[in-house]
Amino acid sequence: MSATVMAPTSVAKPLTDAIAEAEKLIASAEFVDSEQDLAEGYDYLAGSIAAILQLVRSRQKTHPNFITSTGPSTKMGLDNPDTLYYHADVEDSGTYIVRGHRGGTADLSFQVLRGDYTPSEVPGGDDAFDDRRIPIDADGNFEITFGPPKESATDGYFVLPEGASMLSVREVYSDWAVRKGSISIERVDTVGTAPEEPDLARVVRRYATAGKMLTSRINTWFNFPKWFYLDEPVNTFTPPRLTPGGLSTQFSSVGHFRLADDEAMVITVPKSDAPYQGFQLGSMWYISLDYVNHQTSLNSSQAQVDPDGMIRMVVSRRDPGIANWIETTGRVTGILQFRWQRVAAPITPEQGPSAQVVDFDDVAAHLPYLDSNRIDDSGWRDRIAARQRAFAERMLG
Repeated sequence: MSATVMAPTSVAKPLTDAIAEAEKLIASAEFVDSEQDLAEGYDYLAGSIAAILQLVRSRQKTHPNFITSTGPSTKMGLDNPDTLYYHADVEDSGTYIVRGHRGGTADLSFQVLRGDYTPSEVPGGDDAFDDRRIPIDADGNFEITFGPPKESATDGYFVLPEGASMLSVREVYSDWAVRKGSISIERVDTVGTAPEEPDLARVVRRYATAGKMLTSRINTWFNFPKWFYLDEPVNTFTPPRLTPGGLSTQFSSVGHFRLADDEAMVITVPKSDAPYQGFQLGSMWYISLDYVNHQTSLNSSQAQVDPDGMIRMVVSRRDPGIANWIETTGRVTGILQFRWQRVAAPITPEQGPSAQVVDFDDVAAHLPYLDSNRIDDSGWRDRIAARQRAFAERMLG
């Protein structure tokens, strides 16, 4: 190194300090009961570090691109196995053109956010809508614009509110094997130009920003279940309600479970007319369980529907030999979540789920259409193989 170039000291210290703090938080989590819980927590930390580093290095307010917000290796916020999440940085003074192809999604939605999730509050959805509000041509293509207020906004123009900092996009798939959509963004006044190369000061700031974001991320999702889940009686569901911090067209019903090895939860829910209806389990770290190699989630297209229009699922550690088994993957406790999306009307309590905890050996007595729900080992392997293949194609698309 040239004698005239002085390297700053402890550039990475804000991040390494944050990692050490996050490690202590995970080690002291009150719900850790086993080495497996702890292993999952540390793996979750690794994914969070990777996600934060990707985020701060890809941030471009002048030349934004959509990046993956959360995925199988960077999970957070009880990510939905049926959803691909993207986001791009925006400024309320900029004008942005978003182009894309809808693909085979059950729900395509957009949300403009101000700021980030914090430990004390969730962000307000300054503008949250689905693709029913955007012009889509006969081939499934669309072009919409986000920008400052103007007197004569055309169809497909959406105002960025004061303080807007992020555009979030969700593609939700009931059928994992359908054609994937596509999406891109460009800022009108910078397209065709190159962003400034990061200087030393900017790189140093990135480490400081990454440290703050990591601490905030860990704290936030530690608290989120306490705010919205854990005060509810165990092994029950809340009535369907608008999803907190989410979209105006998304309802959810939530809960948390505690099941012994010899217990099972039988969940009964009507198949909805909503374009998307999905159920999943999550860990106490508030992330999805392994949904690729295990059936820890089912949506209304994947699930077997009984002749009376009801979907009956069994949540248990042991295999009950039915198609709608939801695997706890060895966990005693965890999160329960239903979602209905792109709804045309509120989801009523009667349209929500009911749950009953029974002895595992008595499960059959609570499944009135058991004979049509049975599945053997070969059939189960086929179901898992279908998930694995569809996931691989979806994530590479």
